Formats: sequence, structure tokens, C-alpha cells
Amino acid sequence: MNHENLWRYRTIQVLMLSIGLVIPFQMIRIQGKDQAPPILENTQPFQGADRILYPPRGEIYDRNGHLLAGNETVYEVGVELRDVENPETIALALSVHLGLDYDVVYTAITEPPEYQVYMRLTDYIPAASIAELTTLAGKFEEDGGNLRDQNRPSLAGLTFNPHLQRSYPESSMGSNLIGFVTSEMRGYYGIEEKYNSILAGSPVEVWISSNPNDALDLPEIPPGATLVLTIDREVQAAIEEILDAALLTYGAESGTIIVMQPQSGEILAMVTTPRLNLNEYWNYAEVFPGEIPFNRAISQAYEPGSVFKILTMAAALDAGSVTPGTTFPDPGYFIYGGATIRNWDGGAWGVQDMTGCLQHSLNTCLAWVATNLKSELFYRYMQSFGLGHATGIDLTGEETGRLKLPGDSDWYPVDLATNAFGQGVAVTPIQMVMAASAIANEGQMVYPHLLKTMVQNGRVRHVTAPQVVGSPISAQTARTLTEMLTISLENEASLSLVEGYRIAGKTGTAQIPTPYGYNPNQTNASFVGWGPVDDPQFLVYVWIEKPSASIWGSEVAAPVFSQVVQRLVVLMDIPPDSIRDQVTAGP
Repeated sequence: MNHENLWRYRTIQVLMLSIGLVIPFQMIRIQGKDQAPPILENTQPFQGADRILYPPRGEIYDRNGHLLAGNETVYEVGVELRDVENPETIALALSVHLGLDYDVVYTAITEPPEYQVYMRLTDYIPAASIAELTTLAGKFEEDGGNLRDQNRPSLAGLTFNPHLQRSYPESSMGSNLIGFVTSEMRGYYGIEEKYNSILAGSPVEVWISSNPNDALDLPEIPPGATLVLTIDREVQAAIEEILDAALLTYGAESGTIIVMQPQSGEILAMVTTPRLNLNEYWNYAEVFPGEIPFNRAISQAYEPGSVFKILTMAAALDAGSVTPGTTFPDPGYFIYGGATIRNWDGGAWGVQDMTGCLQHSLNTCLAWVATNLKSELFYRYMQSFGLGHATGIDLTGEETGRLKLPGDSDWYPVDLATNAFGQGVAVTPIQMVMAASAIANEGQMVYPHLLKTMVQNGRVRHVTAPQVVGSPISAQTARTLTEMLTISLENEASLSLVEGYRIAGKTGTAQIPTPYGYNPNQTNASFVGWGPVDDPQFLVYVWIEKPSASIWGSEVAAPVFSQVVQRLVVLMDIPPDSIRDQVTAGP
């Protein structure tokens, strides 16, 4: 070795070692300083971050393919602060086109927090407004050319970031059963909440590179499932129109109408009030003040009155304690459990068979029927009809109502007599619909539901089949009672009748309980019916709450039922009885 050059090699080694130690020391020192974030940001331009990507929310359709809930593209409006040339122009443009406060926008752009490079100004702006701003930005660029005058109009730095927002093309139609989705993309009420996780799909966490050239590497995320409901959009719209007119005509506080196919349990329409424009869900508290439920059809229990008599009579016929020809000598009162029960008109109707008891809606007769049946058997039947329990319908917020039973601290013997005609028992409209389906459907009670089909990635993943949840009465009992109800309506020339069709049904008028007893001047008017009786295609429940023009169900709910059926036979293409009889008879 050349000892003459050895000192040079040693010097170079010491120098390189010193540099190697200084570099990591400097890196550690810089990262500990306050200036580190902007330095690191400028020296690492192609970093990235983990982000959660949310799939498009699944759409909701009616049974015929009409869109009830979908998605539309809206925009977040912000500014890339380093690219801004004229904050005055941006503030003025957003105040004119988007209605934002000029001073707020200008201050946000000119006085941002330290190290902030992007400022969000507003969100959920529709595409039409973004198009106006884009056109304006282009015009400024064209007029300004390559000038860099600080005073020239410019929207440079203004950005529009698209994302999806839930939209409801029918606005308020069907709102109570659909529910809504907030800006956080969470479903509330109705179908949107019940099937929220299925509609929302599965979010994916991915690494998003800051390098724009890597944008094409983002994974495709499948959307949430599409739901097809049992609802018929045309039927729903028609029934809403009928109900709204009825509330005006009869001066009622609110109303509910349910239409169900009694063999399948498919809900064709569920209409109630009030209704919310789902595109303006933030008005919820104003539309539903206090304790008003979002969907009265499933969430508000009430004393139904005489419509309940169909269940009492069904139980007695099925148990064999009465037949259609059994007579009751009505003296106008019935004493039981220390209380005196009277008829709705206070009158005595003399000797009546069971069809006459239903036709004249005699409280005394039905109380006698229930007490002959005895409490144990009566309440066993009522429970088999599903009373006191949720139906399980696929909507959120269902109430169970209340069926007091012997042994409960607040049950008294007189309750057996009063429950027989729908007093002292609380039910929801959907509970009465399910219970009545046993009579309309040959003794088989069906599960009411709104989901017809679920579609995922273009493939049908689920079809809701008709489900029988019980057989509280025999088929023969159901047929016998249906005929009795049909005759009772025809004999009294009920306002519920529809020319050309035989209909079975029952009215109900229930005084409303208060802490001081029943209010004779305020009632719930109801009607339940189905038809055509030889082959029921629809079951309709009408509830008109606190009508002022008349307190009687026969004068309020019965004609509304008739209007509903008149529309249904057209929309469902159900020929009159005579035409169907000819087809059945053949040539």
C-alpha cells in the first residue's frame, strides 16, 4: 500500500461517516419542528391515505318497475386555495348562483387556517347550478386570455366534487312506508330503515394515492341491493287522493287506508297522514310534531269499535256456540260484570239472528255472544288472531297494541263483554288487516309484507313467498261469516256497496277514551271489507280519525271504502261478478 496516500483515504472515510450521521440527525430534527408539515407535504407529493369508499345505495321500485327511491349526483363546492386568483369573483358568483353569504365565502378564502390547502364551502348542490358556474368560469377564462391581472374576474381554484344523494321522484307519495335517508346516508323509518344495511351495501377501505395517474386503480364497488316492493304505484296514488279528499269532506283529523291481497299478504297500498316530502326530510319535526307517529298504519293503536265484532263472531261460529240462525232477543241492554251495556242508538231491536246482530251492529248481542263463549276460549281465539302481538311486517316502528287478559291487574269481568265490540282493546290497522285475512282467505291468516323481490348484482337473491302465520278458524267458518257479512251489507243498503260486486265487510264507530271516560262527540270511524266474495282479490281497511261532519262509521268510513273499491276494480282489472260468472260457466 502507498503509505503516502493513506491519510487521504482515512480523511475521506471520516468525512463520509460524518455525512451519514448528519443526514438522519437532520431528518429527525426537521420533523420535530413546527414547519415540518408543509416541508413534508412539498417533498412527498405522491403520498396517499386510507379511505372508505361507499357503494351507491340500492334503488327501490314498486311492483311494476316505477322508481320510488333512487340516487342523484350532487356536488360539494370548495376551493383549492393555492390556485385562487380572485376571491372576490368567487364570493360574488357563489352568492348570486348558490345564495351563499358573500362575506362568509370571502373570509373563508382569504383567511383560512394555517397550512390548509382546501376549503369546503357548501355541499349538495344540484347539477344545474354547477353547470351555470362551469359556464361562467369558462367565460371568465375566455375573456381574460393569458392576462394575470389580479383584478380580472376569475373562478380559478373553485372545485366541484360529485357524490350521490338519495332522491325520491314521487316526493311525498308513499312516504310513510318508504322512509328517508339523511345526508349521512343512513335510513330512517319505513323500508329505508328496515333494509338499511342491505340497501347501503358493503363499504370498502382502500388506499387512495395522491398521484392522479393512479386514479384508474380504484376498485369497482358493487351497489347495494335493489328492492322491488309489493306496492302498486297507481293504487297508492289513487288511495292517497281518496283519503285526502275524505279528510276534507268529513273534517277529520287524520286517516289511514290499507289495501292488501288476502291470499298472499302483499300490501298494495298503505296510505296515512300526514305525509312528508322525502326530498326535504329535514322538515320532519315540523310535519310530525309531538308524538304523531310517522306511519299510523303500524304505529298507532286505537280502540277499533264494531269492526272488531267480526272476530268475536268468527270465534263463536268456529267454536260452535252460535250458528247464523241463533237468535238473540234484544231488550236494548245487557248486564254483565256489574255494568250495563247498551246499543249504539240506545234502542231495543227485538229478536235478531246472528246476521241481524251484525247488520244492526248490536253491542248487546255481541257481548252476549262473547260471554256465552267464556273468557278462556274468547281470549284464546283473539290471541290466535294475532292481537296483542306485532304482525312482524317489514317496517320499523310497529306497535303491538293491547289485549288485556284475565289475570292482568287491570282486567275485569266486564272487559269480556266490552272487548266483544271493540271497546277496551287497542289494535293497529295492520293488526286488524292481518286478523281479517283469516276470514277473507278461507281461515288462513297471512303475514302482511312489503318486500316482493330483492335483486343483487343483476340477479334475484330473494323472493318473498306467501306465508300463512296461523289458522285461527276453519275454512267453513270463514265462508259462513263472509256470507253473513255480505248479506248484512246488502240488507241495510250500506254506503259501502259497489254496483256489480258482492262485498263482505263491517263498519265501526268507536268513542275515544279520555282520562274522564269516553267522549261521545269524538269517534274513530272504521270499515273493514273484502271482495269479490267468491274470490277475494283485495282486503281494505279504512280508519278516519275524529271526523266532525258525522261521527258514524256507516256515514264516513263506509263510503270511503266504496270509493276505494271502485278504483281498485278498475286498476286491478277485476270484472263484475256477472262477467266472471259467465266466464266460469263457459259456453
